[in-house]
Amino acid sequence: MNFNDIMKALKRYDFSFIGIAAVIFLIGVINLYSATHASSKGDLTELYKVQVVWFFLSVAVGVGLSFFQPKNYYRMSYILYFANIALLILVLVLGHTGMGATRWLAIGPFRFQPSESMKVCVVLALARFFSKENPEKEMGLRDMIFPFLIAFVPAALIIVEPDLGTGLLLILIFFIIAFYRKLKWKSILIVGLIGILSGSLMYKFALKDYQRKRILTFLDPAADVKGSGYNAIQSKIAIGSGQFFGKGFRKSSQASFNYLPENHTDFVFSVYNEEHGFFGSLLLISLYVILLFRFIWLANSVNRIYEAIVSIGLMAIFFWHTFINMGMVTGILPIVGLPLPLMSYGGSSLLTFGISIGIVTSFSNSRNLF
Repeated sequence: MNFNDIMKALKRYDFSFIGIAAVIFLIGVINLYSATHASSKGDLTELYKVQVVWFFLSVAVGVGLSFFQPKNYYRMSYILYFANIALLILVLVLGHTGMGATRWLAIGPFRFQPSESMKVCVVLALARFFSKENPEKEMGLRDMIFPFLIAFVPAALIIVEPDLGTGLLLILIFFIIAFYRKLKWKSILIVGLIGILSGSLMYKFALKDYQRKRILTFLDPAADVKGSGYNAIQSKIAIGSGQFFGKGFRKSSQASFNYLPENHTDFVFSVYNEEHGFFGSLLLISLYVILLFRFIWLANSVNRIYEAIVSIGLMAIFFWHTFINMGMVTGILPIVGLPLPLMSYGGSSLLTFGISIGIVTSFSNSRNLF
């Protein structure tokens, strides 16, 4: 390939997904530095540097995946799914324990969280299964049993770790894909009723005490101001004190005085709100909305149903992460510990989002390059 061919290929390359993601990350890493610069824990002040390294690794992986042809993802869908299932089982046997949960595989200083990559693998496996069916056919409950198991099996393994938030996220991703595949309205109603019943039974018999307490805290944070309700209350204080234009960069009192725990992971949006206010938050939310609509645009632009379903599934990963994280820090949802895409600190999650961006860029490029 000569220079002219390379330049022509670059002109046809879809930089939109990577570009939007890079802008969100840039905002995120600046916010991460601001959130941790005054931390009493010295190791936290260097997290933004680690995040930058993970970002460049994620970009490299994403760009590499963007040159794979979509048929390769189709062929590898089930293989990747079962390989990741094996990793989840390995976590339960040999996993590294941190903060009361066993979620990581550790190789020397390197730690990897298989539950993160499982999100993408579930999307690929569901897309391959559904792509064999007539796309115009409305699907009933019987048609949903096997694909539900594709999501439920890894979800159960993840919940055992325990990581209830990520486990339930896989089920939510399944429902987005199922609705996209024209689930009958009667089936939707039945699924909704089953979900309400299952949620009630899970609350009474399956949830641990601290998980029940999170739900009760969501309903009434003031009931335990210095205990389980502390994070939710401090988060609302941070968001409210930002007002319209915010206090300014590195001027978050909640971060500077360490009033808000986990301000580099679960509560990065609270710090961002306090420093940049309603105006800055509106800008950030707009970037997420543009990215989500780009996924939807791609699903309507590709010719193969497999690629369309994968695009919707990966969109669901970004949507649920964004909606749930912003919802929990603003008090409209219980605190479940899901990171904000490209903003929260975390190598495994950042790599997962980079892989997702690389896959959809591959699908978009296939219309022009392959």
